[in-house]
Amino acid sequence: MAGHLYILASRRHGTLYIGVTTDLPKRIYEHREGLVPGFTRRYGVKRLVYVETYDDISDAIVRERRMKEWKRDWKVRLIETDNPFWDDLAVTLLGFAPLSHPGEGRDP
Repeated sequence: MAGHLYILASRRHGTLYIGVTTDLPKRIYEHREGLVPGFTRRYGVKRLVYVETYDDISDAIVRERRMKEWKRDWKVRLIETDNPFWDDLAVTLLGFAPLSHPGEGRDP
């Protein structure tokens, strides 16, 4: 079963969240609508800024575990390599409507 590793951000250089899923559109919808209790809802982390797709979900899980150990600046560099302006990839890749406020989110 295929899997996706993804990074969400509250805004450019804001709070980051790394996750993994087999159904990216569904999972992103859940984050954007605040349906998932916990970290992403608490801090308004809704903007999809990075995605990697794997043929096997287990590979995505291994990558997620490794990336969660990375320093923040490594994650930022990875995001900015493919997405220098931190565009919301949910709009361009998945066809979601833009967030109501591009900088939406509450950072601690």
